[in-house]
Amino acid sequence: MNRKREKNKHNNSQKEVKAEYDYTKYVFYTSCLSLEGMQINSMKVTLIQISLWAVMAALVCVATLLIRIPNPMGGYFNVGDVMVFVSALTFGPVVGGVAGGIGSSLADIIGFPVFAIPTLFIKGAEGFLAGFITNKKSVFRDIFAVIVAGVEMIVGYFIVEIYLWGPEAALLEIPGNIGQIAIGGLIGIPIAVVLRKRLPQIIRS
Repeated sequence: MNRKREKNKHNNSQKEVKAEYDYTKYVFYTSCLSLEGMQINSMKVTLIQISLWAVMAALVCVATLLIRIPNPMGGYFNVGDVMVFVSALTFGPVVGGVAGGIGSSLADIIGFPVFAIPTLFIKGAEGFLAGFITNKKSVFRDIFAVIVAGVEMIVGYFIVEIYLWGPEAALLEIPGNIGQIAIGGLIGIPIAVVLRKRLPQIIRS
């Protein structure tokens, strides 16, 4: 009788050990699958982000080159801010900053290289600020984002132009820069609003 009980206990112990082993194996496999899924999703997000940086930077560059009206001071009027604001208000500060800085700087290299380095930082900050301030929900917040980013752009170029040409010539550039920001906001905000409604969440975030 005692041997039978001991045998039953032994069998039960083996079953418990097997159950624990099966559970551990299940948790291990589940964890591996979860990590693999996270890595795949992370790769997808990274590829999407890199693609957005490249595409939006190219669009900013094209928009800047599309209409260029040189001024006597050595600068030029352009509509590149439209795409800077579209990038920032639609996709956020990182895409806005990268697209604004790199796209605008590339455009300056073609024809106005003296501004290429300052533009990288000024337009990069412009795109980043606009994307950081907007909440992608309110048009009023978009307008505020454009105003703040626009002030940064105007002040940034004013400082650079004082160094290049002196204060009087730099002052003459301010109305043109204000016009660029106004056009950028008037056209860029409606485009961004439409894109935020139509594009998938994974692209916009």
